[in-house]
Amino acid sequence: MQLLENISLKPYNSFGINVESSLWVEVNSLEELQEALGNDKIRHGKIMILGGGSNILLTADFNGVVIKINILGKEILEETEKEVLVKTGAGENWHEFVLYALDQGWGGIENLSLIPGTVGAAPMQNIGAYGVEIREVFDHLTAVHRETGKAEKFDNRDCKFGYRESVFKNIYKEQYVITHVALRLTKKDHPINTSYGTISQVLEQNGIKDPTIRDVSNAVIGIRQSKLPDPEKIGNAGSFFKNPTIDKIDFEGLRAEFSSIPGYELPGDQVKIPAAWLIEQSGWKGIKRGNIGVHKKQALVLVNYGGGEGAELRDLALEIQKSVADRFGIVLTPEVNII
Repeated sequence: MQLLENISLKPYNSFGINVESSLWVEVNSLEELQEALGNDKIRHGKIMILGGGSNILLTADFNGVVIKINILGKEILEETEKEVLVKTGAGENWHEFVLYALDQGWGGIENLSLIPGTVGAAPMQNIGAYGVEIREVFDHLTAVHRETGKAEKFDNRDCKFGYRESVFKNIYKEQYVITHVALRLTKKDHPINTSYGTISQVLEQNGIKDPTIRDVSNAVIGIRQSKLPDPEKIGNAGSFFKNPTIDKIDFEGLRAEFSSIPGYELPGDQVKIPAAWLIEQSGWKGIKRGNIGVHKKQALVLVNYGGGEGAELRDLALEIQKSVADRFGIVLTPEVNII
């Protein structure tokens, strides 16, 4: 284990914010993580766990230690004629793992193609896209308790998944570090989900009537690339805010005032409203302020054009929240972790 000092985090966050960490260590196994967490220089200070850095906004230098999770590897735990249970290291790139699964003919996560970040972060925030969430294929994970250094197993029920939520974002926040994730994927008779967004439209345009899991993945990749900026070119963390959910009766009241407001009915008389629509209607889409702004094609994405500061993006997010709340009475919740 090599403990380094004063390391720039610019290459390690998708916003490209240039801040430093007082200490830095990379871990390549569960055992190295346990060793790091037991180090006196680390255990008594502030700790930031870093995967792909695609869901954080850094607003200042970090006066503590960043532990970079580089745990790799894939292992088949169980396999039948119809499905496979595969365990993956938390440091694996999520999209590359999706492509790996497709190469093996495994289905269940094709709708989650091109989501940035690592495998370890996927269950933490219950990643989802185009009608699919990771909890639908999730079996269990291994996580190390920061205080005790003990490795523990969490199954689907233990994680208490919700919309972009799990126990690791609330009651167990900053208590555990995920090291491995096990997903149960299909090998045949794959359920094909093309009902969300414009997937079916894209498939139809491409003349595909009986899509495979690879076809669905390619459609999702094309849609995402057409809407979302590449972090390698423009600093961003994808969707900055969650889509808010409100009571159906409140939604009806809003629709009486804003007839074009979109909404998707959920169980329990709840309605989900696209945050992008609320932000765009509040006049923020395409706004540019110096080196930062709101993306011109997707109002849900805040961007750093180069040289922007995290505090500037945080303040812009606060302004957006206020304007949406003032106009619609809805408080947007950030999906990105602001540090």
